[in-house]
Amino acid sequence: MPTEPESPGPALPPGASALEPHQPRQPQQPRRPQQPYQPQPPAPRQPAQATRRNSARTPPVLASGRLAPVLSGGLPPSSTDSMPDWLEPAMAANGIGSFDWDIRRDVLEGDQRACAIIGLDAVERDRFDRTAASFLSLLHPEDAPVVRRRVERAVAELGQCGAYYRTVGPDGTMRAVRFRGRVLADAFGRASRMVGFVWDATVELHKRDRADRMALLREERSRFIKEAARALSEAVTVRDVARVFTELPLPGLPPDGLVLASFEAGRARILGAFGYRSQALAVWDRAVLPAGHPAAEALKYRAPVFISSREDFRDRHPDVWEQTSRTGRGSWAYLPLVASGRAIGVCVVSFDDERELDADERTLLSTLGGLVAQSLARARLHDAEHELAAGLQRVMLPRTVPSVPGVTTAVRYLAAGSGLQIGGDWYDVVPLPGGHVGLVIGDVQGHDVHAAGIMGQLRIALRAYAAEGHPPAAVMARASRFLADLDTDHFATCTYAEVNVDYGVVYAVRAGHLDPVVRRADGTAAVLPVAGGLPLGIDPDQEYRVTRFSLDPGETVLLCTDGLVEARGMDLDEGIGRLTRTLARPLPVTDRAARDPLEELADRIASQAADSSEREDDIALLLLRWDGPEGGLAAQQLRRRIGQADLARVAEVRAELRDALRRWGVAEFIDTAELLSSELVTNAIRHTDRDAMFTARLYREAASDGGRARLRVEVEDESDLWPTRRTPGEQASSGRGLMLVEALADAWGVEPRGSGKRMWFELTGTSAA
Repeated sequence: MPTEPESPGPALPPGASALEPHQPRQPQQPRRPQQPYQPQPPAPRQPAQATRRNSARTPPVLASGRLAPVLSGGLPPSSTDSMPDWLEPAMAANGIGSFDWDIRRDVLEGDQRACAIIGLDAVERDRFDRTAASFLSLLHPEDAPVVRRRVERAVAELGQCGAYYRTVGPDGTMRAVRFRGRVLADAFGRASRMVGFVWDATVELHKRDRADRMALLREERSRFIKEAARALSEAVTVRDVARVFTELPLPGLPPDGLVLASFEAGRARILGAFGYRSQALAVWDRAVLPAGHPAAEALKYRAPVFISSREDFRDRHPDVWEQTSRTGRGSWAYLPLVASGRAIGVCVVSFDDERELDADERTLLSTLGGLVAQSLARARLHDAEHELAAGLQRVMLPRTVPSVPGVTTAVRYLAAGSGLQIGGDWYDVVPLPGGHVGLVIGDVQGHDVHAAGIMGQLRIALRAYAAEGHPPAAVMARASRFLADLDTDHFATCTYAEVNVDYGVVYAVRAGHLDPVVRRADGTAAVLPVAGGLPLGIDPDQEYRVTRFSLDPGETVLLCTDGLVEARGMDLDEGIGRLTRTLARPLPVTDRAARDPLEELADRIASQAADSSEREDDIALLLLRWDGPEGGLAAQQLRRRIGQADLARVAEVRAELRDALRRWGVAEFIDTAELLSSELVTNAIRHTDRDAMFTARLYREAASDGGRARLRVEVEDESDLWPTRRTPGEQASSGRGLMLVEALADAWGVEPRGSGKRMWFELTGTSAA
């Protein structure tokens, strides 16, 4: 019995690899199906010569020119053939043709449907001679080798094969065909012929191509969602979110217009747009959305609104059609932005042409809207926190630095590169009694709002203590006690320096902070060591030592926080070395520069810190340049308040007086003035219960009168008890103050004041020197 051909299997793309594996068949007598169309005259056939010798031969394989299924004319009927009556109608109804390939004679035959399916009805007769090689010439160059290999394997294995292939017509058109064939053997087990079916797979192939394209598009959209999620997750500010949204390339759905708007206090605010003129959007920016607007509808129901045509828009939203029609768009998608259950904005995606979005496209846009909503909500929170932090920082730091004659100051503040960009770093410039100035630089532990709040309280307290005229050590000790009393578990580092503007002497005290850096007049820069103590707030009873150093006119002192010299990958020594090198670089000449050279220096240092990718801390920077006295002569007055029983302050006043007299050009007064001043001040603070005020003034006579210099020193207190002159014994340790004043001063005396008294002495020189 002949074996019936198998029914067609599932469709494969052109040039696909093998179908199911070939199963070798036992030799059997081939049967030829009866042809339904007009048969050609039967061709005589040579009977098979069955001999033992031939049966041992290997089954033939196709040569390079032999191939599979092709047809040219109908097959002759056989008297022994029989075919069910229903087979032909079934094949005709399904567009299936049959073929027969005589392998030994290399003759391909088939019915009319098979010829039509592969396009033989349109091929010139001299192009097809019913051989396998002729058939191969009809196939697409990429498909011919595939078909050849499969047929050769089926012939070798006496099995079956099948494949898709494309045929190319004379006009270049291609059609897809699928065949399925089985190799039949003769009585001696040798491959004799292949019979099978062919059918048109063009529509099937197009469907598969479309399915492949859709699968590729879905893959691109899935990748797009991942990339969009990544980009939106990296967006920090609202501006960043708007930029990312308007630059997103929608795969398979390129929009002609994009709008991102937030919804605040009932009004729409345009955050970013693409493909629209600014005039077209201005009418909706910061405006109340009408109830009939599709964006308002999307926000109200928290569901996307898709409009596929201009007519659809006009029918559904006639109240706003006039303004919308001016944009020239043909279809729209309004996507509500919902985060944490609140509608915070809307995305508008528009197209120039009219289009009905399918389910996949709507899902893509809805997913994008959800991603944008989460990113926008996060960015709005960040912007609000950042604005709050920036406002708090502006309040905590001084808006302007007071101008003090005799010195020039420059300040800079750089917030940390991450987080709320707020911290505990601060600076301050405090005018002090007597025309002097106090410099403050500090850093409260932490980089949050709590640290900033503590910094604000500490800055105000320290400023108040300094403005009262307390010496630097007392100012720092009181600030430490104040922070400890706040009970905040925070500490702070700080450096406070009091600058005598009259003669450039600096009194510095340090609480766990960095040493100041000084730029000398010759352009060199170096760290100036200052005696240090514990940070503020750790030990309320901590006492701080004062370090005194002098500045020449034009020299600059720099105070900064550790963020300027410490960073990830840069230790403290390396940072300070870099800072000193920057500070020592040449500065523009003051007369030729458009800005003060000190401002240029501050910008240079700040820009170097801002450009560093390793910076993670806040930076506060304070620069002070002592300009020196007008006309090159120091101011000829020194005034200092001395606390009651503050004997350490007496030594500081003596040192200041010594420096002042040297700068005033009356060095001959130094020894006598220092000794007598110490006696008067010590007498005032030991024998009274109030503070004392020390004042030294230098007067000069006119050159015509000899140009002599006269120094007058006064010590004021609030005690009504007048000093009395005593005669101490040889072993007495005190009581000689007035005796020394009387013996060494050119003049002295005691004068009553409104509340208290004033003691004074004068020294007169021979010349102004």
